[in-house]
This record gives sequence, C-alpha cells and structure tokens, in this order.
Amino acid sequence: MRVHWLQHVPFEGLGCMSEWFLSRGHELSCTRLFEEPALPVLEDFDWLVVMGGPMGVGDSSEFPWLIPEMNLIQSAIMNGKRVLGVCLGAQLMTAAMGAKVSRNSQKEIGWFSVNKTGGENTAFDKDFPKTFDAFHWHGDTFDIPQGAEKLLSSEATANQGFCVGRSALALQFHLELRVSDATRIAEACPDDLAPRTYVQQPEEFTTKKDLFAKANKLMGRLLETLEKS
Repeated sequence: MRVHWLQHVPFEGLGCMSEWFLSRGHELSCTRLFEEPALPVLEDFDWLVVMGGPMGVGDSSEFPWLIPEMNLIQSAIMNGKRVLGVCLGAQLMTAAMGAKVSRNSQKEIGWFSVNKTGGENTAFDKDFPKTFDAFHWHGDTFDIPQGAEKLLSSEATANQGFCVGRSALALQFHLELRVSDATRIAEACPDDLAPRTYVQQPEEFTTKKDLFAKANKLMGRLLETLEKS
C-alpha cells in the first residue's frame, strides 16, 4: 500500500508509525511542506497521513500551502482514501469538511485522560478503551463535521476525535510519539510551556515511558483497523 504523509515542521514526524508502516511492507513517501510544498494527486497514494504543527488552519497568509493541502484532504476523504489526521492534521480534516476550528478554552500539553464518548457502531469502537491516557499538545479545538461521528473527549477538550466511515480518522492527541519525539517538540516550542491548569512540564511528561509504550500499542491497533478498511 502507498502511504503518503504530510509534514508541517521538521520536529514533528511519524513517530512509531514509521516503523509500523515499513514493517507491514507499505511504501512511504512524504511532502515536507516547510521545504517544498508540492502535494501529490489522489492517484499517487492509497493512504494519507496528516501530521501536527504549531500553525493553525487559518494561517494561510503565512503558510499559503494550507489551502491546497485542505483541498487535497477533502478530495481524499470524499474519494474514500484512508486518511489519518493527528493534532493539526485532525483540525485540517475538520476545516476541509466545512466545520469550525477555534481556540480552545484551555491549552492542553502532557498526559491527560481521554474518554470514549461515542462511536459504538463504528469500526474503531473496539480499539479505544473506555478511558485511556494520551499525550496532548494543542491550544485549538474543533467542531464535529457533518457526516462524521464523534468518538472521544477529555476534561479540557470536548472533541478529541472523530471518524468518517471506516476509512478516515481524526485524533486531536498524539499516540505516535516516543519519548525522544516529545522531547524534540518541547525543545522546539518552549513558549507553549508556561504553567497552566492542563500544561505539564517536560520533566514530568517525558518520564512516563510506560504511557508512551501503551499509546504506541493503541496507535498500532488503530492503524490495523484503517489498513483493513
């Protein structure tokens, strides 16, 4: 299977997903939008993965490639391609489907519980535990698009994930990160770490090696479900 992923900043990659895709024999290709924003066409891939970044969906004046990127995401979803959006990627999926992305009332950074709040009849229902720990790094949130089904929420963020049928999944949080990945983001974005109710410090969240391992396993289960779609 041909997997194409969209990278917005050099310090946010695929994390554990890279090894998972390669171990399953999938072909990996990437558009690094911060270098050369040459997007693929639908015929170039079977699976589109849209990763995170510190910019927002409304920042097209600074990052003009956001508009054609959202057009590609919209086309991929409408044409039944496998689509996975993580953090900013989930917000871009939301905007591409015509729903609102806005500033959240709380910035959420670190390990916080996520609760399953829907999706009982979706392909992803058995993958998500009732409650689980996930790593967060976001200040924005999204509405659930028309035609999508809400899956998850947290104490600080009402909408943490949704799916569109069996083939498209949007996650506001990170399950793919390893300790080194979280450390890299913390080093790149220190201004985000001003103490707040839902903002943990690197010395707190990078020591949770067991949580990173559990999250990576959950990411693997979700990828398997998408792979079968």
